Amino acid sequence: MSELMRTIDLDLASAESTEAAGGALAASLGEAGDNPVCVFLQGELGAGKTTFARGLLRGLGHEGRVPSPTYTLVEPYEAGGLTVWHLDLYRLADGGELEYLGISEMDAPHSVLLIEWPERGTDYLPNNDLRIKLQVSSEGRHCAVEATGETGEQVLAAFEARVAAGL
Repeated sequence: MSELMRTIDLDLASAESTEAAGGALAASLGEAGDNPVCVFLQGELGAGKTTFARGLLRGLGHEGRVPSPTYTLVEPYEAGGLTVWHLDLYRLADGGELEYLGISEMDAPHSVLLIEWPERGTDYLPNNDLRIKLQVSSEGRHCAVEATGETGEQVLAAFEARVAAGL
């Protein structure tokens, strides 16, 4: 795994602000160029991982439903000129199952992997570029966004500028 570069901390008061943070990240993905972007979404049940993913997809222009992929394990989307793979590994029995899902083909140019519960796929996932940790707080949600590689750092810098301008 790449060395941690830096973290941005956000307090998100509502589901709407969590979606807005996802939208701000979507608007920052252009900084990755053609590189695939792998985003680990971490947090307990109900922490807002799917809500963040929904905001990202809406920010890329997706107008349809964005269900949690808890039972399907993966939901593919075409939005904003990107292929977005939203994975939920909560029900994964063994990380090796990711090969059957085609994980190696998902890590391709012009793609984004949004992976909930990545710790269940250890050793089978591509290196992540961003790690987003969500947790419930007394004010709503706390969100820590960490860059874990050069591509992640480029996206995070653009995200930070958008957050500074207001979600």
